[in-house]
Amino acid sequence: MTDRAALANHFLAGTRWASARRAPLAGDASNRRYERLHLPGGETAVLMDAPPEKGEDVRPFVRIARHLHGLGLSAPEIFAEDSEQGFLLIEDLGDDLYSRVIPRQPELERRLYEAATDVLVLLRDAPMPRLEPYGAGRMTELATLAFSKYRDPVIGRPDAEAQRRFADRFEDVLIQTTGGIAPVLAQRDYHADNLLWLPARQGVARVGLLDFQDAMAAHPAYDLVSLLQDVRRDVPAAIEAAMIDRYITATGVDDHLFRTAYMVLGAQRGLRILGVFGRLGRDYGKPHYVDMIPKVWDTVVRNLEHPALAPVADLVLNSLPKPAPRVLEALKQPC
Repeated sequence: MTDRAALANHFLAGTRWASARRAPLAGDASNRRYERLHLPGGETAVLMDAPPEKGEDVRPFVRIARHLHGLGLSAPEIFAEDSEQGFLLIEDLGDDLYSRVIPRQPELERRLYEAATDVLVLLRDAPMPRLEPYGAGRMTELATLAFSKYRDPVIGRPDAEAQRRFADRFEDVLIQTTGGIAPVLAQRDYHADNLLWLPARQGVARVGLLDFQDAMAAHPAYDLVSLLQDVRRDVPAAIEAAMIDRYITATGVDDHLFRTAYMVLGAQRGLRILGVFGRLGRDYGKPHYVDMIPKVWDTVVRNLEHPALAPVADLVLNSLPKPAPRVLEALKQPC
């Protein structure tokens, strides 16, 4: 028995789930592991194993989950916690991820995206816990991952000057297009693989929320971009347009400013993901993330067509290699 297994058994021994049947659940890109616990009567819960020695910390998850739950949103309820050892016992929200429900019931697609958009409408005016700001400087820093973790491993040498010029220009673009707007709680991975459909609940509670522990204080458009410019599935253009309209109408935000920020943040998010997926493939031996890079690239290119991004568009397109097969293969090679 591994040390983590023994610690998990000890954690569960203090709960009524000590003798529950356990089965592994699919994880994510982190070091966290999940198990579903089954009691004889059919009741289930989820065990989260987040090893602190691997950089995991369950406390942000607990804090944000309780905040969202207090707003009437369907974040998992926390049943038991051991933050020192990195274990949580949480509510099981089921397996009906948006990414699974929509292929089975395509007629529900618009309804699901409307509900997810309405969650963001609620969060715009909801009280916000103290969060780290996700401002222009931090967003620019993460966007440069497209150079250091996507471009450089493929080209074989860094281009510090191009990266510096991009950072200087892009931070200015972000300040001009996203500054001066009151931030909201942004979950930052708000997409179909992290949202669950809970039709037995009412209103915004029908949307089950996962993977929000990295929430930051960000522009209100950020999570809408995550939802609608989903690199894991093709969101129909008509739904993307309708949900942007729905958000603007419901909140009364300035139409032009919001749409501009949406495109700029889409470029930022796409550039960051290029770097993150390149890093996951090359540094962490997860090549399936590299296979999604062409879709990420197409999203970046689309966003760069917006006039607000003219100061960086040519620089990005001339500096970063297109995701040709040789590029993708290079990113799958362990460093």
